[in-house]
Amino acid sequence: MTTGGTAALVRRPDGSARATLLELLFDVVFVAALAMVSKLIAERDSWSGSGPVLLTLAAIWWTWSVTSTTTEFYDPDQRPIQAILMVAMVGSVGMAAALPMLSAGHAMVFAIAYVTTHVVRGVVLVTTLHRQRHRAAMERASRFMFWFLVSGVFWITGAVAGSPNWRLWTIAIAIDLVSAAVRYPMPWLGRVPLDQYERTTGHLGERYQQFIILALGDIILVPILEVSRTHLDRFRLAALLCAFATMLMLWQIYVFRAGELLKAGADARRAARLAPYTHLVMLAGVVCTAASFDLVADRPTGTTPTSWLVLILGGPALFVIGRILFTYLVTAIVPWRRLVWLLLPVLALPWAGGWPPLLVTVVVALGLAGAALVPASNVRVTRPGLRMRRQQP
Repeated sequence: MTTGGTAALVRRPDGSARATLLELLFDVVFVAALAMVSKLIAERDSWSGSGPVLLTLAAIWWTWSVTSTTTEFYDPDQRPIQAILMVAMVGSVGMAAALPMLSAGHAMVFAIAYVTTHVVRGVVLVTTLHRQRHRAAMERASRFMFWFLVSGVFWITGAVAGSPNWRLWTIAIAIDLVSAAVRYPMPWLGRVPLDQYERTTGHLGERYQQFIILALGDIILVPILEVSRTHLDRFRLAALLCAFATMLMLWQIYVFRAGELLKAGADARRAARLAPYTHLVMLAGVVCTAASFDLVADRPTGTTPTSWLVLILGGPALFVIGRILFTYLVTAIVPWRRLVWLLLPVLALPWAGGWPPLLVTVVVALGLAGAALVPASNVRVTRPGLRMRRQQP
């Protein structure tokens, strides 16, 4: 239920941790943008061509992450926060629509959509919190807005020529990522206090899980869209089944204890600060995996080009590495079993170029199945200092 704008904007610690329906709609809009990123990566002939696309992925992800942090700290049932979510959805649509034509004059559309989303959020929060005389929360919002204004200069300047100036845009996204890592230091106000990160509730963990699970759906959605434009034979059907199996294995790898790491507790503050970065690695893995199945669904037989091998092997590897990093950085536990299974498909790399793309995806899916399903009761997990644990994260 929507409440008026006069109630306290800051979320109560004992408030509901469930995501609102508007937040779920917000997720769906962003997942649609990720599908566009996957299609663009599939169309690139090399990783050098995919680099700029991955930069735009970072911008899209950062918009989702910061907005979700907003609904974690502030009450998403309040009208100002709902307005912020709606503006972010419009911004996502603008960024996604501009992606295919960035080099043909649409760079400014992307830049304005990104910068406006963050600046409007800051203005709404600062003005509303000022009226409510909530000084600590207003200072927090001011720090965020300050740094997005700084990076916004580089985003807009980098789009003035019509096509992106990738150097300026790289500086812009670096400012956004680094300023968050150092807790948004601002003249006269300093950094965001660490105790504000300790307010993490189950809501944040649920939001990250929901988004990653929705994003994993692109792994089957993107190749289905490709197959719908061509003839569905037994090889393409096998490619779709392999995409579905890969999606399920990545889901299994992600969901095991993922929510626990983001719940309130001793590690919650560290998890809240690290989750945007480690999940960006996982998201890059998702879009690359979806892009690889887009290619395989189009041509499942014949030999496998090197650029395809990089996507087929690299996409799932990025996802698993991101998940391992999240576990290790939060808990200092190394999931060796997943690392071992991750390396197994790499052993086939010297011969995989002569294999059909479908066979390469099958080998990768088998490796993921080992990482996700093989019992770990006899596998020990190490902590720094050679302390041993039996539990596998």
